[in-house]
Amino acid sequence: MIPPADIFAPLENVAKAILDFFHDDVGFTWGTSIVALTVVIRAILIPLTYKQIKGMRAMQALQPEIKVIQEKYKNDRQRQQQEMMKFWQENKVNPLASCLPLLLQLPVFFALFRLLRGGAFKADVIASGDQSWLFINSVIEKPHGTELIILIILFMGSMALSSLVMIQSSPGGAGSQQYIMLGAFALLGVFFVPGFPAGLSIYWITTNFWTVGQQYAAGKLIPAPAVPTAAEAMAAKPPPPPPRKRKKRR
Repeated sequence: MIPPADIFAPLENVAKAILDFFHDDVGFTWGTSIVALTVVIRAILIPLTYKQIKGMRAMQALQPEIKVIQEKYKNDRQRQQQEMMKFWQENKVNPLASCLPLLLQLPVFFALFRLLRGGAFKADVIASGDQSWLFINSVIEKPHGTELIILIILFMGSMALSSLVMIQSSPGGAGSQQYIMLGAFALLGVFFVPGFPAGLSIYWITTNFWTVGQQYAAGKLIPAPAVPTAAEAMAAKPPPPPPRKRKKRR
């Protein structure tokens, strides 16, 4: 059985190799190397992200029919879930597919967290003499003072913006509960940024801005379908076949 501490070791090694490449071979600083690592990870996930966006577009087109099912079985949750599962299967749509790119980023995040806290990597960064980046004193240490305030503002702003574009492009549109979640995600920065190495904030902020750009590009390349009303969706359905006439027995 693999010890819990070693689960992320392979990803940690890959992350270190990528960071070393950008720092040692390309000549980037460690902060810029973290930005480049984030771009590489998100670029690798583009095929899955494309499928995710296509699936969300398909769900947008199916919203009128979904609402009909929800309204029809609003008093029977179990039957509603059964009908929704049947509906997803018939239309070949997986509502959970949109979570996959996010879930695949979490192991990278944990691997980078371990790497930035590791003694060997810290020694390499300190020995290189370029642990600072822009307004950040050290990418391997927790931020303090002015850098902490700037990072919190960048984190909260980018998180709110990326969450907003995701909510607006979601099949159900934006609701009051989703806006509450948006605020909660943005406030996460107040607790997250001070407690972790600044390099992790660089990674997350870069991911947020990538998400914003990605959704903008998706809007141009994969436009949202024209969503018919519930009445139009029902009218577009073919009429049921006429009942078969029974043959009279002689």
